[in-house]
Amino acid sequence: MARLSSLHDAVAAEVRDGMTVALEGFTHLIPFAAAHEVIRQGRRELTLVRMTPDLISDQLIGAGCASALVFSWGGNPGVGSLHRLRDAVEHGWPHPIVLVEHAHAAMAAAWEAGAANLPFAVLRGYAGTDLPSVNDQIAAIRCPFTDEELAAVPAHRPDVGIVHAQRADRDGNVLLEGIIGVQKEVVLASARSIVTVEEVVDDLGPRSMNASVVPGWAIDHVVVAPRGAHPSYAHGYYPRDNAFYVAWDDISRDRTRFTAWIDEHVLGAVAA
Repeated sequence: MARLSSLHDAVAAEVRDGMTVALEGFTHLIPFAAAHEVIRQGRRELTLVRMTPDLISDQLIGAGCASALVFSWGGNPGVGSLHRLRDAVEHGWPHPIVLVEHAHAAMAAAWEAGAANLPFAVLRGYAGTDLPSVNDQIAAIRCPFTDEELAAVPAHRPDVGIVHAQRADRDGNVLLEGIIGVQKEVVLASARSIVTVEEVVDDLGPRSMNASVVPGWAIDHVVVAPRGAHPSYAHGYYPRDNAFYVAWDDISRDRTRFTAWIDEHVLGAVAA
């Protein structure tokens, strides 16, 4: 059952060195505040799981938190490469990183399987691609009913799942609105979960058709973190900081400039 925690306490209680940690959110509701607290607490050797690793993954990798990345597409949306990720892959700075690359559809299927407590996901995919030759987590299987060849991938079952949402009620039920990604599946698939929210309210109130409620019984920690998704956006609360995504390209290219940014804006900040 969800309990209201501070960001510091939630991360301290749930995130340990060597764990598999998912920080999900698609286009908006990306849990940057939580990622920054992971960096502040100096976590190391994490396996990061994310469908579309972008700036949040770049920051964690550059800060030395990660040893592996399970992912599909990765980049700075609309801008270019993730330079801290590239530096880790190409030069081992600050640490070498293992890449486990999947198709986007396979990542989504793996989340669905994890949420359903199944051992693997099945999909039509990878035919004619070379990803199976570099990823031993992709297997070919035969349908027992049609004999069709299909692809199988392990279910995602992280130690900790972290997502951001608009609001929670006093019972810990969480409302997500706007573009819905795999946040509910992340919470259900993970052994432990942290959900940061813009606010806690007495009643979740009216919701749009494109909305999802994650029940409090599936969540371990609810954390109030206003603007916790910045520089991404939170539908109904604040817009995307497009200028920051552009600026990140220069900040992240240079190790010294990146380190100075982390020192000032992450390590020098205080969690809620």
